[in-house]
Amino acid sequence: MNPPSPPSVSSVIAPLSSLPDFDPRMVPVVGVDAHLPAVPLAAQTPDALRARFAQPPQWEPEVVLEKKFMNREPAHASVLLAIVLREQPMVLLTERTAHLSTHSGQVAFPGGRADPEDASPADTALREAQEEVGLDRAFVEVLGTLPTYVTGSSFIITPVVALVQPDCVLQPNPYEVADLFEVPLAFLLDPAHHRRHVFDRDGVHREWFSMPYEQGNKTHFIWGATAGMLRNFYRFMQA
Repeated sequence: MNPPSPPSVSSVIAPLSSLPDFDPRMVPVVGVDAHLPAVPLAAQTPDALRARFAQPPQWEPEVVLEKKFMNREPAHASVLLAIVLREQPMVLLTERTAHLSTHSGQVAFPGGRADPEDASPADTALREAQEEVGLDRAFVEVLGTLPTYVTGSSFIITPVVALVQPDCVLQPNPYEVADLFEVPLAFLLDPAHHRRHVFDRDGVHREWFSMPYEQGNKTHFIWGATAGMLRNFYRFMQA
């Protein structure tokens, strides 16, 4: 296994963790899952995705609970795993602004905390995506949900998977979103890009995935909850 490439200068500026003296990009890679099969491209078409959610397979999520690192009341949230239907299907991701109180600077799906008025987790994800990146619901076709994922900051997140028409016009909220970008779905559904990390400190053992994506001269470091939910999506698609 080749050692990981050093992060680009632009990706080192913003911290990716609220934990002091901890940068996930500097934690060594202990393994890459290149031995696992990639999801076939034929399974990634719009019709194939619709069929998969219409008749879900028997499967188990791989990552469901992070080690707790923040004492706070649990809160429900939803994110939108938005697959943009370009010639090559792409997944829409954001880079959160550095001043946000939780998960600042991190790569994330559009989404956020549930409101009492939300009718469902999908409603939460759609509302938050419209507020965060300006994604109009009229361009979105919800396929279904994945199992909840509990973060170390006590968010109980429901990933909502949806197809998005490519002619949508996005307007990111500059307070929440520092960058908006897309990653090929095929890249994320290929375990050759799934790297494993292990970190031990103060008697606490943590493991996580990362899926760094090079775009021009910038490395988008996908890790933590976002990578964990993508790993579960891979398991769902490969089952």
